[in-house]
Amino acid sequence: MPMSTSQAFMRGTLCAAAVFALAGCVVGPDYHRPGLPVAQHYTEAATEARLRADRRVAPADLPQSWWALYRSPALDELVRAALANNPSVASAQAALQVAIENRRAQQSAFFPTVGLDYSATRQKVAAPLASPLASNADLFNLHTAQVNVSYTPDLFGLNRRQVESLKAQEDNQRWNVEATYLTLTSNLVVAAITESGLRAQVDATRRSIELQSDILQRFRKLQAMGQNSTLDVAQQEAQLASLEANLPPLEKQLALQRDQLKALCGVLPDATLAEFRLDQLTLPEPLPLTLPSTLVEHRPDVLAAEAQLRSASADIGVATANRLPEVTLGVNSWGSSASSLAKLFSPGTTFWTLAGSVSETVFDGGALGHREAAARAAYDQAAAQYRSTVINAFQNVADALQAIDADARALAASQRAQDAADRTLAITRRQLELGDASALAVISAEQSVQQATLATVQARANRLADAAALLQALGGGWWNRPAGTTPASGHVSAD
Repeated sequence: MPMSTSQAFMRGTLCAAAVFALAGCVVGPDYHRPGLPVAQHYTEAATEARLRADRRVAPADLPQSWWALYRSPALDELVRAALANNPSVASAQAALQVAIENRRAQQSAFFPTVGLDYSATRQKVAAPLASPLASNADLFNLHTAQVNVSYTPDLFGLNRRQVESLKAQEDNQRWNVEATYLTLTSNLVVAAITESGLRAQVDATRRSIELQSDILQRFRKLQAMGQNSTLDVAQQEAQLASLEANLPPLEKQLALQRDQLKALCGVLPDATLAEFRLDQLTLPEPLPLTLPSTLVEHRPDVLAAEAQLRSASADIGVATANRLPEVTLGVNSWGSSASSLAKLFSPGTTFWTLAGSVSETVFDGGALGHREAAARAAYDQAAAQYRSTVINAFQNVADALQAIDADARALAASQRAQDAADRTLAITRRQLELGDASALAVISAEQSVQQATLATVQARANRLADAAALLQALGGGWWNRPAGTTPASGHVSAD
């Protein structure tokens, strides 16, 4: 069927508008990443050199599932369960989908808006009045079908900058999802380590209570034999009571830590989870340490801050374009009216209307100018926040390295102290049996063993937790995960 003149005109108008829009300029600044100082080391060169020399850290990439470095199948399973069930993960993923749909919705403005309308009426008019159909009939039907098309060319890049801003916000939320994964897994690993440390303290306290009870029985036997005074027995009883008083608070902390672990896993407190112990969690030496030059590409919070900066840059273009004229083209209506459906679009029944408009704000009291100035100030704010996030990222890594350095020295010292305390107690107990040691000396040796044991447990837990802090500060290894997968779906491997 040959195209009518009106149809050809309308199609040509829309094509011309599309070409005109594509050729339009884009106002506002194009985004460029701000220059940042390049760090050669995470800490002072001497500290990092010492850590490398002691084989505490070594240049290496992080595995995609960094928690697998602890070589604990129970921990691997716990992380998978948490990633699948924790509500914060589902919330972050939903927020990402919101950002994706908002960006897609804005992209639709690149295309014309087309509406279809159909109406049917049956009307009776008074006989003295002329029939609208000029047929002298006082009862008639009217069917109307029409198409409405409107299009706003993106002459100055308003819509392109809006899409750019929304795409940056989408990227921001995508990195927030990655940050949610990293925060959750880090909190979960630290919670498991804290539980194992508390359980070790509980076990050590119970062993000390058993030891103290055994020594108290010996004191009572010696008292019965006239070799110990009532004071010696009373002092040992007080020491035992002090240890027994320390046990309930530790058991309380352990119970609360279990509840926190279950909450992180997204389950209720009555759920059953594996128990964690320090001897089930190990870390290889040395720990992987990525290059400082890659940190800004690996940290989700840094990447999210940069995405926010890109959005703020695009918003300047949006504010600038809003100060420029807006052109709207379209076919306000094209259709047909007839007395029956069969006659719709028959010759003589069609109608059409072409329209166009140009609008420009002449006076608004300076509102648009102030909005553009506000957008530029928001960009400056986002740039400062981005720089602050980068500095904070390097500080996190430096803090973790300093902690690991101190942990190694503290653990070595506490192990030496515990070995010495154990030897001292063993010697003192033998001397007590031979009558060469006083009750006070035994009590003092017991206290030293208890303190040294708890210090060693705490030092081991600190080392494991600070290692997790380092792996978190480095970004968690998400970049080694296959595209399109999540930590929960990825293969858990330390290789």
